[in-house]
Amino acid sequence: MALVSCTIIGWELYLRQQGIDLSYDDEESLWADKRDRAISMQQDATVFVGSSRNKYDVDINAWKSLTGENLIQLSCVGSSPLLILQDLANDKQFSGKVVIDVTEPLFFSMSPRNHDKPSENLKWRKDRTPAQAFSFHVNHLLESQFVFLDKDNFSLNALIDKIKLPNRPGVFVFPEFPFGFERVTFDRQNYMTPGFVQDTHLHQQVRDVWTFVKKISKDPPVKGPKLDSILNQVRENVSQIMSRGGQVIFIRTPSSGIMLENEYKNYPRQEYWEKLLSTTKCQGIHFADYPPIAHFICPEWSHLTPEDALVYTKNLVQILKNEKGWKFKNDSSTIN
Repeated sequence: MALVSCTIIGWELYLRQQGIDLSYDDEESLWADKRDRAISMQQDATVFVGSSRNKYDVDINAWKSLTGENLIQLSCVGSSPLLILQDLANDKQFSGKVVIDVTEPLFFSMSPRNHDKPSENLKWRKDRTPAQAFSFHVNHLLESQFVFLDKDNFSLNALIDKIKLPNRPGVFVFPEFPFGFERVTFDRQNYMTPGFVQDTHLHQQVRDVWTFVKKISKDPPVKGPKLDSILNQVRENVSQIMSRGGQVIFIRTPSSGIMLENEYKNYPRQEYWEKLLSTTKCQGIHFADYPPIAHFICPEWSHLTPEDALVYTKNLVQILKNEKGWKFKNDSSTIN
């Protein structure tokens, strides 16, 4: 017992001395907790669905300060928001505000792998047992105190995976994201560490991952009947939410560099973004239309730094209030 205790304490102190902060495992149980809050807190909250750009770009603490309301983050990294939007639409208890991130290669996708994570989250919430619900609260109590419980980075399997070994011929190995790129709060806010933001070498590592993903992707942009099928599904889901008094808006979050060039090339705005708005008869905010949020340079082409996220969030709230007519508890326009 003494040996185990000393080892754990030593490991924890070492990680903290390295400047590593707390981060939560973004698992099904954490998502399900936020999905529950989408019902219990909907009168004083806005639900965000989408992919990782929603999780990085919108600063939850700034949102709370500016609006006086909560932000429920239901977005999933590397995933389409359509299954989650459908789940909210089919839930007759839900009639709140929804902000939907449109990352074109994920939003306009019928590939099963882009729906895996939302499907797993929804299934876990539906099938969870009382023991699993209790375990979530115990895990939260421990995770909120100990850095070393970051399973994605400091578990035995994670540490073994980080050992640099040459790949055997014919073995598929997905490239690793560097440490510091993806830290997660209990509110499911993703953020980059200051060390990552300052290190251009780490930026390039993440860009290399995006390049690799694009290289192995075999899915061309959806067109014709497949695109119409996606749009009709979204229109139906949006109509269900709005028929119960809810509000829905689409946002095209910032990207830059080669990523933005490819997205504009493969998903022309008139054929996808504008068609989405006209089909759903919904409001939208495209970052390129607003000078205060059109200038961002994403360090790895796809996500905002924490500093830029504050600027983006402040302007997003002002656009929603001043142009789109959204009402919030707090009329303040500055971050406290």
